[in-house]
Amino acid sequence: MDIRYAIHQDHLKLMDTNTIRKHLLLESLFEKDQLTMVYSHVDRIIVGGVCPVDRSLSPETTRELGVDFFLQRREMGIINIGAAGAVVADGTEYPLQHQECLYLGMGVGELAFSSCNRDDPAKFYFASSPAHAAHPTVKLAQAQAQKVELGSAVNANVRTIYQFIHPSVMQSCQLVMGLTELAPGSLWNTMPCHTHDRRMEVYLYLKVPEDAVVFHLFGEPEETRHLVVRNEQAVISPSWSLHAGVGTASYSFIWAMCGENQTFTDMDEVPMAALK
Repeated sequence: MDIRYAIHQDHLKLMDTNTIRKHLLLESLFEKDQLTMVYSHVDRIIVGGVCPVDRSLSPETTRELGVDFFLQRREMGIINIGAAGAVVADGTEYPLQHQECLYLGMGVGELAFSSCNRDDPAKFYFASSPAHAAHPTVKLAQAQAQKVELGSAVNANVRTIYQFIHPSVMQSCQLVMGLTELAPGSLWNTMPCHTHDRRMEVYLYLKVPEDAVVFHLFGEPEETRHLVVRNEQAVISPSWSLHAGVGTASYSFIWAMCGENQTFTDMDEVPMAALK
């Protein structure tokens, strides 16, 4: 378990690029036949990647969790970004195709990830937040997500938001999770930008071409910073930070949030004139 501690705004101002990357960037989530987990002390979210090839993989219960099994006091959202695979939860198998989602509520004991084809493995990305109640397991195809169209070609930010784990789609405790796809030729996400001090957020960038990068913007609006992010890398965004990005080519990203509420539109808009 990779442990990442919370960062204060004043601390960020003293960091160089390598230190920022060490604290906020998740660079290698999908190693073959490994389950990788990162525990952030920002709202105690855990995000991770699973790429099973020759065997099924299960999350370990570590000392940091202080429980008997991984989801004893947690819920989890899973999106498959690879080829076909399956998740077994308490004896029930849930096949997951590319960009399908599975929600697991608090109390699920047995949990294992596997691929259908070792030569073309699944890649499961998951986000897990503390939970206070048990909700039913829900599997969602991309077509079952709530679809929101935003942006314009003039502003190079035409994008489609697929809200999977969202109050209008299904019930969870505090986890909210979905996928955003930028249209060809669009480069900006979440701009004009915002903050939401009630919730933290993690971005996993996807479908970034090998010769492209995304410049992920974060920090306080009056003193921004950036990270250079590549394909299948993730960024932890503290609740006080804005979170936006621009790519050198079109891309997608998975967002996961947890915190005080699940109100997707509860945002503090940042005027463009305020950015520095």
